[in-house]
Amino acid sequence: MKNNLSKWLFCYFFIVSFTNWGQLPSVERVNPTNWYVGMKNPKLQLLVYGKNINDCDVKISYPGVTLEKVNKVENPNYLFLDLNVSPDTKAGQFDIELSKMVKIPKGKKKVIDQIIKITQPYQLNVRDKKPQTIDAKDFIYLILPDRFSNGDPNNDKYADMADPESDRKNPFLRHGGDLLGIQNHLDYFTELGVTTLWLNPVVENNQPQTKEGDAMRSAYHGYGFTDHYNVDRRLGGNEAYKKMVDAAHAKGLKIIQDAVYNHVGINHWTLKDLPMKDWLNQWDTYTNTSYRDEPVIDIIHGSKADFKVMQNGWFVPFLPDLNQKNPYVANFLIQHALWTVENFGIDGWRIDTYQYNDLPFMNRCNEALASEYGKMFITGENAVSSIYSQAYYTKNNLNVPFKSNLPSPNDFVLCNAINDALKQDFGWSSGFNRLYSTLAMDALYEDSNLNMTFVDNHDMDRFYSVIGEDFNKYKLGIAFLLTTRGIPQMYYGTENLTKNFKNPSDAEVRKDFEGGWADDKVNKFIATGRTEKENEAFNFVKKVANYRKNSEAITQGKLTQYLPNDGVYVYFRHTNNSSVMVILSQNKSDKKLNTKHFTENLEGYTKAINILNDTELTDLKELNVPAMSVTLLELKK
Repeated sequence: MKNNLSKWLFCYFFIVSFTNWGQLPSVERVNPTNWYVGMKNPKLQLLVYGKNINDCDVKISYPGVTLEKVNKVENPNYLFLDLNVSPDTKAGQFDIELSKMVKIPKGKKKVIDQIIKITQPYQLNVRDKKPQTIDAKDFIYLILPDRFSNGDPNNDKYADMADPESDRKNPFLRHGGDLLGIQNHLDYFTELGVTTLWLNPVVENNQPQTKEGDAMRSAYHGYGFTDHYNVDRRLGGNEAYKKMVDAAHAKGLKIIQDAVYNHVGINHWTLKDLPMKDWLNQWDTYTNTSYRDEPVIDIIHGSKADFKVMQNGWFVPFLPDLNQKNPYVANFLIQHALWTVENFGIDGWRIDTYQYNDLPFMNRCNEALASEYGKMFITGENAVSSIYSQAYYTKNNLNVPFKSNLPSPNDFVLCNAINDALKQDFGWSSGFNRLYSTLAMDALYEDSNLNMTFVDNHDMDRFYSVIGEDFNKYKLGIAFLLTTRGIPQMYYGTENLTKNFKNPSDAEVRKDFEGGWADDKVNKFIATGRTEKENEAFNFVKKVANYRKNSEAITQGKLTQYLPNDGVYVYFRHTNNSSVMVILSQNKSDKKLNTKHFTENLEGYTKAINILNDTELTDLKELNVPAMSVTLLELKK
């Protein structure tokens, strides 16, 4: 026994001291996890991660697939393989073969060279996804998955994840909402008149809780990715997402995914072993973004220093900022976007923190999606306050050196105008004149009909609270949202008068949807679970949204607006075949409206159907406009 132990110890120390056995190569992951034949762009860059692979020889042998270049980077644990997948390549599996000469002990004192080979299988699938068009015909419903509905309590928490907690009593922790919960309520959306679901990010956020303010908070919101190729297990994982998307499509609903290109979570797997130093935007000392968009759009007077801080500064310390000027980073992000469309079958994208990204990169990413899928809907979060700035970050008619190719902005400027208009008394530049003046600047956009419009979202005070819980103002705002130009978006619960301000935190405007959990005492998904006033709100949204869905005038027509006068704002949505007249009043008393001023839009029409109460009007010369009211008229000849 003693003699055998001595021999074992001798061999162990011999191996450690005189060989590079500890440098044996291994492969732990390949991204993208698989790819697709028939892509219009034949280029594919595989990120291969393992241990000590930098000096491996690489070989791929598969008809139609050519290994054009092996890129070695600073970290010996990474290789980036440039492949060309020809148009006639067949679906199937090929091997990525890595080989390396290592020294192997033989006997007591002898060392020999030996080639070690690793074979990593890689799958090419047939592409079969055809994203549906999202445009002004649609009505988008925004869902924060963790706070909407819990379809499977078994996936609420996992002991092996960085944040193993789930507690509905704590507003800052995960609450257990998931993708099955959303799937279980698809009929609710179709009843409401919704055509499209936008989900806050579903990608894995295996993040530890972070100290924000006086509390520890989880990444339940989803904006700190840790593995791009996995949907978070607590939401159900990849298969649950595929099933939800397929089920939504079967119900006639489209899906928008939330993209985060600017940053990743502090626990992202690449940060534990960076491929290279400039994978991230690096600073001598921590530098936060200024959150100011002016240095980017100020092409006459702006400083380069301020531009750099705005674009390359980190969003927050626990969301490291990706360097999209690095071509490997850019390829990693773009290929993930393409893979997501093919793997899950989503129909569009909403891009988080758009103006903080490297803008040439964003153009390249948008173009890659457009090249493969045509006019795919892509809308960007530009939380800006000026129309010029909002137009700058999207397709526009501005005479500027940099031209964005983003099809749609999240229309924060119009959102702010809606909220302001309803809080203000009518005046020269206040009240409804805020709406008129904002829309009067639409010539700056290439196509303002693609602007995603809204009255609140997951980062904002709830609309009903902002307008002082005034139900008449609620109807005015919702009616405007659903009849003006653009693609309307509604935040979950707004249809049921959900209220609250962000004070003291965002959690106050991210409450659980009542009825989404088995032990909820109230169920807002059904009429009997809603109060009388909530049902009135729900039915108002339902009435206008479902009418909108089938209205050529609203979904495809031109917008013609008239200067608001005496507290009354009138505009028309019209095509050659149909016309809708919208009358909004913020007066405290009834008014008589002489319609002679609107002759250019009323000429030829002799009667109308009131959309809200289904009554017929046979005299359009003078209309009664009740105080604080909405009137929607389908004009008839």
